[in-house]
Formats: sequence, structure tokens, C-alpha cells
Amino acid sequence: MSLLAQVVAACDEELRAHAVSDLPDGRFDGLLEDQSRAFTLEAVFEGYLLHYDSPRAFTGMDADLRLLAGDALYALGLARVAECGDLLAVAELADLISLCAQAEAEGRREVIGELWAASAAALSGAGGGGARQKAVQLAQGS
Repeated sequence: MSLLAQVVAACDEELRAHAVSDLPDGRFDGLLEDQSRAFTLEAVFEGYLLHYDSPRAFTGMDADLRLLAGDALYALGLARVAECGDLLAVAELADLISLCAQAEAEGRREVIGELWAASAAALSGAGGGGARQKAVQLAQGS
């Protein structure tokens, strides 16, 4: 089962009612060995898409429900790693969520992909300072 399918299956029944029937593969499938972190990254990404872009897993929601669903997916993902005591992942994803929201508010969508890549690398163990360090580098023009 793909990470995205796992996320949908873990959602409340009210949200699952809006799930698309043919789910695509998750964006982060196979990227992280730690399945709690992988699930969380996928859930938070779908939450971001519900807030700011086109979700992959859900359809038929008005703007208010999409906002609430995005918040629910942020919480679902963060709760998963928090239950494991993975405070590093909680901090990284909290940074990522806030930095993406800031970039969206400032009209700087071009940096968002780099923020996601930095967080994915930090959470996968590939290294790097994560989204916060990437945001500083981008602000400094490096």
C-alpha cells in the first residue's frame, strides 16, 4: 500500500468520504526507511496541497473544508512522529509547515520545492540542515 493510501486510510471517516477512488503513488514512497517519518512527510505534504494547491488524494471539498482537512492531515502526520518520541522530526516538519506558509504569503512559491527537498533529505538521514537552514541560504542568495 502506498504512503498516500496509508494516509487516506488513517483519516477520519468524514475525510475518507472525499478520497479519490484511484490514488496515485505517494510522493515520498521509498525515500525514507523510517516508516513513521515517511508517513508523516506524506500526510503533511497532502495537508500542504489541501491548503495551497491541488490535492492528490481528495476531491469535492469547498474551500473551508479543504482548509480544515489540511489542518487535520498536518495533525495526523505530526501526531504519528510525536507518538514515537521523534522530536527532531516534529521540529523539522513544524519548520517546514511554517516556512511554506510564509513563502505562500509572500508570493515566493519558487522556493517551496527546495524547502520540501531539504526536509526530506534531513528526515531521510541523507543529511543537510533541513528547511530552516535552506530558508536561510535562500534568503542570503546562496
